[in-house]
Amino acid sequence: MTSTVASRNQARNRAARTIVDSDIHPQALPRDILPRLDARNRRRFEMFGSRVPGPPEIYPRVSNGGYRLDSWPEGGFPGNDLSLVRQQLLDEFDVDHGVLIPLQSHSWGVEAREFADALCRALNDWIVEEWLDPEPRLRSSIGVPLESPDLAAAEIRRRAHDPRFAQVLLSTGGEALFGRRQYWPIYAAAVEAGLPVAAHTGGLEQHRGPGWPSFYLEEHVWNGNTMSALITSMICEGVFQEFPTLQVICVEGGIAWAGPLMWALDEAWSQLREDVPHLRKPPSEYIREHFWFTTQPIEEPADPAHLETALRHIGMNDRIMFASDYPHWDFDSPRMAPRLLPAAIREQVMGANACRLYGLPQRQQEAR
Repeated sequence: MTSTVASRNQARNRAARTIVDSDIHPQALPRDILPRLDARNRRRFEMFGSRVPGPPEIYPRVSNGGYRLDSWPEGGFPGNDLSLVRQQLLDEFDVDHGVLIPLQSHSWGVEAREFADALCRALNDWIVEEWLDPEPRLRSSIGVPLESPDLAAAEIRRRAHDPRFAQVLLSTGGEALFGRRQYWPIYAAAVEAGLPVAAHTGGLEQHRGPGWPSFYLEEHVWNGNTMSALITSMICEGVFQEFPTLQVICVEGGIAWAGPLMWALDEAWSQLREDVPHLRKPPSEYIREHFWFTTQPIEEPADPAHLETALRHIGMNDRIMFASDYPHWDFDSPRMAPRLLPAAIREQVMGANACRLYGLPQRQQEAR
């Protein structure tokens, strides 16, 4: 493509508002990780792989591994080729800032302590060298060995000096609910570093409830339930009493369920306050002060006015951030997604809210 054609395409695609994509999934391949491991951990990775298989390998399996058909680079894997991410997302939609969420840390973070630590360190090194260094529009999440919170805290402190790491990555499925005190060293380190925690669906236990689902449809719509469990656990266990500045982002779990959750928690709290004497205010206030949401997969009722009503009940439009979920099959285009949102909040959701949370610069409005 000539520079003239590229300039014309850029001008055509130039958005009127700042665009921040808060959920982009890079994928490291063994060839990326193995050279970044010491001999002992490299041998273990080659012999035994990972304790938790990736989502494409878990039943119920989703077609094409859950990725866009056009996102497979030649000889590679979706999310492994920065040039394709630039072409299909950053350049195509004139994205100002993108936040990487490397989901492999969900599974690697539950390995044996030293092995988990080595894998997460290698993953973060790969992110720096192959993504953040060559592409200034990108920020990333710190992948941590989440079931070894002391080592996770050490990795957070190791990366805290690099402002390109914008948050700490947590999953919604762990060996215990994430409000438990065993995980508090992670939150202490995040607060110390001035970083929010991003909880993304998935992890060791992806289907908390009565059993394993029979269909992908069940799994896909269950994400909001795992987010509800995480929020409820963190509030009831007193996480925000201990860490009053901690901010938590709920990534890829929907939004509309948050209003009914607030109602239910507040009503039960009014009757059961003696059970949780450390909660000094209604649970809904903790949600509004400490939690954020991303749009993908936002609920899409047949009547868009119903979504607007749900968002009004939640009252957190200043804490919702756009997410494309690239390169997954249900990718939301930054060009089409704003049409789902009430006009009054589109600029906030598409970029301004994320810029405020992450301290990112907003686009200067061009003279018209």
